[in-house]
Amino acid sequence: MAVLQPLIDLVALCAQQGIQHAVISPGSRSAALTLAFARSTHIKTYVIMDERAAGFIALGIAQQIKAPVAIVCTSGSAAYNFAPAVVEAYFQQVPLLVLTADRPKEWIHQQDGQTIYQNEIYGKHVKKAYELPADYTHPDAQWYINRTVNEAILASMAFPQGPVHINVPIREPFYPEASEAFVPTAGLRKVSRLTTEAVLSVDTWHELLNEWDESERILIAGGQHGADKDLNQVLSHIAEELHVPILGDVITNLQGNDWLISKQDLFLGQRTDEDLAPDLLITFGKSFISKNLKLFLRANPPLRHWHISEEQNLIDTFQTLTTQVPVSPGYFFAKLFEDIDYQRFVQNLDGETDDTYAEKWLWMNRTATRLLMEYLRLQTELNELTVYEKVLEALPDGSQLHVANSMPIRYVNMLGVGQRNTEVFTNRGTSGIDGCVSTAVGAALVNEVPTYLIVGDVAFLYDRNGLLLEEFPANLKIIVMNNSGGNIFRMIDGPARQPELEQYFETRHAMKAERTAADSGILYASVTETQELAGAIQKLVESKQCSLLEIFTDPETNTRIFKGLKEYIRSNW
Repeated sequence: MAVLQPLIDLVALCAQQGIQHAVISPGSRSAALTLAFARSTHIKTYVIMDERAAGFIALGIAQQIKAPVAIVCTSGSAAYNFAPAVVEAYFQQVPLLVLTADRPKEWIHQQDGQTIYQNEIYGKHVKKAYELPADYTHPDAQWYINRTVNEAILASMAFPQGPVHINVPIREPFYPEASEAFVPTAGLRKVSRLTTEAVLSVDTWHELLNEWDESERILIAGGQHGADKDLNQVLSHIAEELHVPILGDVITNLQGNDWLISKQDLFLGQRTDEDLAPDLLITFGKSFISKNLKLFLRANPPLRHWHISEEQNLIDTFQTLTTQVPVSPGYFFAKLFEDIDYQRFVQNLDGETDDTYAEKWLWMNRTATRLLMEYLRLQTELNELTVYEKVLEALPDGSQLHVANSMPIRYVNMLGVGQRNTEVFTNRGTSGIDGCVSTAVGAALVNEVPTYLIVGDVAFLYDRNGLLLEEFPANLKIIVMNNSGGNIFRMIDGPARQPELEQYFETRHAMKAERTAADSGILYASVTETQELAGAIQKLVESKQCSLLEIFTDPETNTRIFKGLKEYIRSNW
């Protein structure tokens, strides 16, 4: 048996459990793990020197394949640098297997390098934390390691998916001799866990249907959710045939749904909204972008609020929750529509549903859309709002769009991606700006579709180490919106009024993405004038290699035009 045979077996077990990708950050203490992954013929490895970027690249891969991705680092502060990605994965429910090499704990506080408290280092931000024994020779230790690795991988995949952490203390020697063969133990034990599907009893359905029948005004609102054609279709049927308004942010991924209410941030708060208040609110998905929707529902609470989620935590974003329904949205809405449609058929109620409430929402959405388009046609200066419109119009059908936090996701949510078959991703688990470049890189490495990233200059600069790759996926196209600082702080009244705005909030700078692109071998182009924009976007779309387009805008112009949109809608309503 090799000196560190259980670690060879750990990697073999990862492969048996279906892990196909591992992102590795170089280090010495982690050598045995690294070599075991590198020599595996079943797991594709990626070497990323910066642990923070490595974690987000793994997150991007896991988002796409909906299965765990392993991340490996050495001991000490390297493990802490995984933390931002681990936290995002936890709240976004993305499965990661976090493997941190460690020194034996008796060396803590002995002035030995790269030795810190690593066990449970991520606190409550992992589904479960494990620590392997430092000595592997006893049969019980080997059994424990096998059981722990099986349990950890299964835990990452169980609903809700998320990161798990295995801390791996490793004694020297941890580099193999030339004579050692990296061969898994014969008969390695893989443990499986059967899956079940949550359903509701007949009595429970009757109770819910009674509440539905007692509600005159019903609103369905979706938060962040992966693209799901079946769910989108059944929600279209509910909207069209039952006259129930369906509302969603761009990250709800209901693109192509003709009945979708998506301009809520533009019209809520523009006038008295009480006539839009629902009696029954039904929500699904994760986080909501629209602040105006949150304010509206908190100010106009429904009589009943069902949240469709199998989570154990009570999700009460709008402070109105009355019932958490612990099933999947796909099952719930399909069953709901089937039962109500049958009930209407039996009672001969076809065509008798009142559409007044739904029509109010649809009228508001159509009006806001029309005023938005009118305002955009009036703009002649190069500014972010019209740039985003042109970029979104140019996205090819079937592409993926990754959007950074701060202003980019707000612009994209306001404008939408139209009827295209385009799935939108953004890290709204914690809504930080860190890792957005790396996440898109990870996605493009495995998704095999045109992948676009829209990112602000600060978020791009913050995550440049995500571009420390040997070879870039040719399907990745990056659009950097450079306004020389954190422009969102000009949009927010509080910081915008402060004399320290530019230095302490916007952090104004004169940096560009050009040198970063050159260092990484990425094709670069820039835009500074309106007349250059359309051609540059077209070249980006047509490029056959990884490309970056940097668009320079003036922050004061951006602020004036963004705030002018709200005023235009208000004055022309």
